[in-house]
Amino acid sequence: MSQPAPNTYSFVSGKNWKLSLAELTSFLDARGCTFEVQEISHSFFTVKTDSPIDASVIDELGGILKISETAAFVSTEQLAEAFIKENKQAKNQIKTNLPLDALADKMPSASSGKSVFGVSVYWADTPYSFNKAANTIQRFLGSSLKDELKAQGKKARFMGFPRGRGHPQLTAVEVLKKGLVEDSAEVLLCIGKHKTSIGTTVAVHNPFEFQKRDIEKPVQRKIFAIPPRVAKIMVNLTHCTAGKVFLDPFCGVGTILQEALLAKAKVIGIDFNRWCVEASRRNLEWIDREYSLENADFAVLQGDSRRLTSKIREEIDCIATEPDLGPALRQIPTTAYAIKHLANLKPLYSDFLSEAHEILRVDGFLAIVSPFVKTRSGKPVTMNLQETALKIGFKQVKPFQAVVFAQDSSAAPSLKDTASFVDVDEHHKIGREIHIFQKTK
Repeated sequence: MSQPAPNTYSFVSGKNWKLSLAELTSFLDARGCTFEVQEISHSFFTVKTDSPIDASVIDELGGILKISETAAFVSTEQLAEAFIKENKQAKNQIKTNLPLDALADKMPSASSGKSVFGVSVYWADTPYSFNKAANTIQRFLGSSLKDELKAQGKKARFMGFPRGRGHPQLTAVEVLKKGLVEDSAEVLLCIGKHKTSIGTTVAVHNPFEFQKRDIEKPVQRKIFAIPPRVAKIMVNLTHCTAGKVFLDPFCGVGTILQEALLAKAKVIGIDFNRWCVEASRRNLEWIDREYSLENADFAVLQGDSRRLTSKIREEIDCIATEPDLGPALRQIPTTAYAIKHLANLKPLYSDFLSEAHEILRVDGFLAIVSPFVKTRSGKPVTMNLQETALKIGFKQVKPFQAVVFAQDSSAAPSLKDTASFVDVDEHHKIGREIHIFQKTK
């Protein structure tokens, strides 16, 4: 067992792990936090920061499901020896190395009856296959921790899983309903390529809040509606922080504006459609009341996003937006149709980017969605937006180029060239390609 550096955390990501990592690193960078990404996987990231991370940041992130504070590291090779090769001596050594006493110390005694605790196991793509061993590891850790709690005079019940669950991982809803965060009662084991972190969950995202902002806002629009979680990610990709002036020039019913307002930005929305303008105002007023925001500052204007300079009289710090993605498609199109589909939209995007460059302050960020169209050939058709943006004077942001990765991080070289992020559901015919640009002069 080795002790982690202070302020070492594991972040469990949503289904689009690259987008989640880009959001997290942008969020930390915007707040001046020095950090190093030590482990990257499709399900979690281990990050060392220069200062403690408050558990409340989970509410400010759209792509992170859980945050665990690391108590210790154990060798992944030793874990494989114990549970894949089933070496009893290695298993006993693992139990000796686990910080069971420290984990149990954090869990309170139940005032009556037994308290409840849980264990979730996540794993990276390692030289060893932990798919089959993960359930065994989860039960071993739970049993070992239960013995330690008993030795401390604490009665506790080890929380199991519904039959048929594929991975030994508690959902956010289960953690919330059982109050496991408040009791420091969920243990996260994150198996990395070389070392495995073990710690206590200090924060879990609340899916009910995202659901509320999605389906309880006064005015809805179902077609091409951007989910609040993706909207929040886009706001964070623009390095938006409290007090900055934030613009969505294709605001629709205000979903992106809502997330920017919750980030305490000064929010401006523009839409050509008068109905959308009124809908956004009503939804922002609802957010202001529902979350009791202090000094919420927002305005929604009717106007043409291709003529922003005639409408916006102040310098903008951040822009995040989803322009028109084109008409809804009833079936997956041919490649030729998809190319024509995007060609019809290209002038709108080009004109908007020119105007956005004029009103954005130097060093300001723009996060923009362009269509990602599936085709019958199986090869998607996308808009070459970066070429247009570069000609206008934007710099394309590759979020991972400025990130400090641990020296042994094998994923870092390929990640550093990542320039855009695709977000598309299996049943959708048109998805989102999210680009990030910066005005440098």
